[in-house]
Amino acid sequence: MSATLSPARSRRRRPYGAWLRGTAIVLVTLVFALPLVWMFAAAFKTNVQVTDPTVGLWFTPTLDNFRAVVEAGQIVRSMGNSLLIGVVSTALSAVIAVPAAWAVGRFSMHRTGSVILVARIVPAISLLVPWYYLFARMGLVGSYTVLILSHMFVSVPLIMWIMISFFAGLPVELEEAARTDGLSAFGAFWRITLPLAAPGTATASLLAFVFSWNNFMFALVFSDDRTQTVPVTLFNFISYASTDWGGLMAAATLITVPVVLAAVLGQKYLVAGLTSGASKG
Repeated sequence: MSATLSPARSRRRRPYGAWLRGTAIVLVTLVFALPLVWMFAAAFKTNVQVTDPTVGLWFTPTLDNFRAVVEAGQIVRSMGNSLLIGVVSTALSAVIAVPAAWAVGRFSMHRTGSVILVARIVPAISLLVPWYYLFARMGLVGSYTVLILSHMFVSVPLIMWIMISFFAGLPVELEEAARTDGLSAFGAFWRITLPLAAPGTATASLLAFVFSWNNFMFALVFSDDRTQTVPVTLFNFISYASTDWGGLMAAATLITVPVVLAAVLGQKYLVAGLTSGASKG
């Protein structure tokens, strides 16, 4: 009797389980989406409306904040600086980190992997003083070079740490077959393994670019008015006496759009990269 009732009970429980999962997904989505919705809405409000709790999502929008931010010119220049620094630092980091990750994963360089882990956990703020002293003596403070190098300090270990596990998930038999056909070890990596690792490389590079785009600490210390990036420009909207909330939200909306577009356009590679390295074989 109980054996015949258990399938019916399980069928009755499934709608409740699906309902609970759906509710949890909606709640988590709201928690993460509401700040972005509030930011986007506040970008079209006046400063009085932003600070007025009675003004919700129903109001007369205005483009004055965007017009003022763009006419000031600094946000456009800063976005160009962030794009240049992010693309160059990510590209150089990938060129260094991807072959290094392959070497660590294929040749069992466990000590090197431990060094990478240490580089990932060392607080970057602890290096700002010696870095500033060194780069100031070299005359690099305020240049694009120092910002690119400082971002690479984080991007290289990040890409390596992701790609080591990704390469471990690729079958080594493919490289062995290529070497049997006459290719060198690096030739097998270049012609066989690297194309297969394209999703993982895209994932790691996208995460490194997002870090570079959002980095505030390095840009605050090492940049000047000419090389200022978008996080520092946002910080300038906050003063001791008051805050230009409308301009701040408009600028934050403008600098969020490129990252969102990059995530949407690279979603296929991002999902493939995060799942492909999860299993071996």
